[in-house]
Amino acid sequence: MPFRLPPLTSLRFFEVAGRLQSFKLAAAELNVTPSAVSHGIVSLEQALGVELFVREARALSLTPAGADYLTYVAEAFALLVTGTQRLAAHRAERTIAVSCAPTLASRWLLPRLQRFRRRWPQVNVRVDTSRRQVGFPADGFDFAIRLSRAPDAGADWTRLFGEQLVPVCSPAYRDVLAEAAGQADLHRATLIHVDSASEDWQAWCDAAGMEGIALSGGLHVDSIQLAFEAAAAGLGVALGRYPMVERELAAGLLVEISPARVATQTAYWLVCADGADERPDLAGFKQWLVSEAEEFTGASEGTAVR
Repeated sequence: MPFRLPPLTSLRFFEVAGRLQSFKLAAAELNVTPSAVSHGIVSLEQALGVELFVREARALSLTPAGADYLTYVAEAFALLVTGTQRLAAHRAERTIAVSCAPTLASRWLLPRLQRFRRRWPQVNVRVDTSRRQVGFPADGFDFAIRLSRAPDAGADWTRLFGEQLVPVCSPAYRDVLAEAAGQADLHRATLIHVDSASEDWQAWCDAAGMEGIALSGGLHVDSIQLAFEAAAAGLGVALGRYPMVERELAAGLLVEISPARVATQTAYWLVCADGADERPDLAGFKQWLVSEAEEFTGASEGTAVR
């Protein structure tokens, strides 16, 4: 008798949960309930007669057998995606799928996307901001824009641009900090910290040669967006991150209070799926995005300190 494979749905639940190490995150990615993912994987384990996950109160990890099996299942799904994409009819209907962090998408990518649409009016673009790791080609994405110190091995990475750090606050708070010479005194400021940022006030002070500023205390938030909103509300001084802060500066909601812009060690990278250069629309999107990044870099990165 031919060997019977497990149900495709259960295998998909296993592949996503194994990749994310979480039933909850897998459920969010697949748009089902965590209970459905859990039950599907239990059914898969019973069908295989093998325990695939170690389930603990606050953690989920693959067993050795599960880790080994995941490599084959992930490759199988990748092959299915690749084969489907190679079908001529499917290629004609596909859009360009881009994974991007929500802040960068709303503040940098989307405002520029209309220029791509003018060049390629018949091409649709889908932007996903779900903050998840993208597996090429299994997840169906053509590109991902990622913030990283360096490219990972085994993928096509193109550097777009780095961020720059500069202290910003509301115009009214700048007046509160102003000294007789008109310069803002950061030593008297309430600093707004972004706990999730890899580089924050310590990095700026070190690069700018600023000493004597109390880096403890202040206001702590968990996102760059919230830091900008707090600064605009007059709650203190945040570190503006180019290009993220351009919108508030242009509107006058925030102002720079130091001439020192510090280049971060991280940068935004465009990551491409294999074969992207073989499709004219994908090659055109990559070329357009790199040119947009070069234009932005020429306009803003030349003043960085580091």
